[in-house]
Amino acid sequence: MPAIVMAGAPVAEAVLADVAQRVARLRAAGRRVGLGTVLVGDDPASAHYVARKHETCQRYGIESVDVRIPAHARQADLLEAVDQLNADPAVDGFLIQNPVPAGFDYAEALARVRPDKDVDGLHPVNLGYLALGQPGHPRPCTPLGVQALLAHYGVAVEGRSVVVVGRGPTLGRPLALLLSLKEKGANAAVTVVHTGVKDWAEHTRRADIVVGAAGVPNMITPEVVAPGSVVVGGGLSWQGRKVLSDVDERCGEVAGWVTPRLGGVGVTTVAMLLRNTVDAAEARHLPREP
Repeated sequence: MPAIVMAGAPVAEAVLADVAQRVARLRAAGRRVGLGTVLVGDDPASAHYVARKHETCQRYGIESVDVRIPAHARQADLLEAVDQLNADPAVDGFLIQNPVPAGFDYAEALARVRPDKDVDGLHPVNLGYLALGQPGHPRPCTPLGVQALLAHYGVAVEGRSVVVVGRGPTLGRPLALLLSLKEKGANAAVTVVHTGVKDWAEHTRRADIVVGAAGVPNMITPEVVAPGSVVVGGGLSWQGRKVLSDVDERCGEVAGWVTPRLGGVGVTTVAMLLRNTVDAAEARHLPREP
């Protein structure tokens, strides 16, 4: 029996419908929602991702600020851009598109972002709140997208074995934290494996849920997953103009649920970015309920 394909579009549509209502509510209160992006250099993949974010903002009534810094600029120029967005009242949240070119320090720039404007959820302060299980702070968009995808397709997470392949700060590490929290849609037994783990496939073959988070094309093959398991391609990479997933498309012959090469987690990530932006706008502009 072929695997259920976990397309991201239905998940993103539900999230963005809620975003649109909340944006309208803020507009009715005389408040506009603003998202800023900082793109350093002219990497085609990064430019593509930034363009998608701005296009989605336009469709859902969010104003966007597009800051471009040439690759020959200095780290001081990047830090100055961060300071300006931190101080801009029209920007509720912003992100620095990563990776940045050689010669720039992304970690230093990220640490300069105001934690309450960190819509990527990757600031050290916000990752600390995630590790502590504290709600009410921005959480990383791609892990949130993976979690929402699993929930939408009725995949039970609590008490199940999840193996995350990859330990990067954008997806692998925060996803492991998120899915291990004692919360709805989480509370799993999470194992993180990577290239430093000998025979990592022995872990994935025993897992109920496998998430590719390494950015290595087709790393997760049918031979390394259990029949009927859930296989999620979170990591993406580019081969020329073609986007490749960590998950080999043949996994659909073995798995019970699988994400598509295109239109899976990437779609939900953008939706979660806009949701984080609206969260930040509401925290700034709407009175808290008693």
